[in-house]
Amino acid sequence: MTRFSRRRMTRRREALPGGPLRRLAALVAASSAALLVGCGSAGEERVFDPAANPELARGELLSFACRACHGLAPGDPSPLGPTLHGMLGRRAGSLPGYDYSQALKDSGIVWTEETLDAWLARPDEYIPGNKMAFAGYRSADDRRALIEYLKLQTEKAP
Repeated sequence: MTRFSRRRMTRRREALPGGPLRRLAALVAASSAALLVGCGSAGEERVFDPAANPELARGELLSFACRACHGLAPGDPSPLGPTLHGMLGRRAGSLPGYDYSQALKDSGIVWTEETLDAWLARPDEYIPGNKMAFAGYRSADDRRALIEYLKLQTEKAP
């Protein structure tokens, strides 16, 4: 390694204190704070303290995979999939305005915590022939944290 490249690498490491995981955690925390400011619908802010509930903080982090395709709150953009707002208690494949796979429409599933857990574990095995491009979360703890976060963020206001 040349002297120049060592010097440049040292400067990069000094840009943010701590190891790579600490820098990643700081970046995620800053991004999460920015996202939480915009969560919820107008006049309704659903904010939680990550320090008080680390499971929700983990669920929020895992939800970024969902947010790539789905909106969570009313009015959120849903670039590829249907909105997840109000999904618990709703029949799978029934939201108007989205072209669901025939397999999902015919599944007869109503989204509950249990059905969502099975879906998030292996969507391709739970409902074969669906068109969601997601491999699933193997960890039951990750799925539980994500479901708790989604319950909070997608529930319909009373």
